[in-house]
Amino acid sequence: MNKIMIIEDDKTICDELSKLLEKNNYEPIVLENFNSALTEILKTTPDLILLDINIPFINGEVLLQNLRKKSNIPVIMVTSLNSEIDEALSISYGADDYITKPYNPNILLLRIGAVLKRIKTNYNINGNEISYKELKFDFQKGIIKNNDKEIELSKNEMIIFSYLLNHQNKIVTREELMTILWDNAEYINENALTVNICRLRNKLKELGYTNVIDTRKGLGYILL
Repeated sequence: MNKIMIIEDDKTICDELSKLLEKNNYEPIVLENFNSALTEILKTTPDLILLDINIPFINGEVLLQNLRKKSNIPVIMVTSLNSEIDEALSISYGADDYITKPYNPNILLLRIGAVLKRIKTNYNINGNEISYKELKFDFQKGIIKNNDKEIELSKNEMIIFSYLLNHQNKIVTREELMTILWDNAEYINENALTVNICRLRNKLKELGYTNVIDTRKGLGYILL
């Protein structure tokens, strides 16, 4: 049974989410000590986190940034902030998905199931290192390295890079990438994919590889 941590300061919403998760065979864990949220997350090691942005003591997006320095636990932002900027920021900070309140419970369950399925499918690829030019891509550790320099990739960046690697020198459409990332492209603002591609490019650039992910206008992307 997957453990899902709820980080939300509205007790009514927490109760509703807990009942919804229990009814659908998930184990809900409600965070109570917001002052030590990161410590509680790392101690509990949930399979997925439902995270509000406006929480006591620390902004949810800042908490997400701090979490990503320590762990790749999947995070779905569940918030009343529905601007494209907040969505893009959350995705750029490492969120796996973003849904706004009031939400349809069935849609939320679909999102949860999709993220958990995606993580299971894409993170147990084979546990081996794969080479790309002079780089080594380590699936188990979630890192890409060049000699002594290592850079950690977010889950979405890993999924994008592994998919592009599997289709190297072939055009991959934006629709393909959005489908493997979020299972249903129509639910996601396209800016979220653009942000993830940009972050992946910047990390490859840090390792000395510039312009290796080429944009083919109106078609998609290609890993050269």
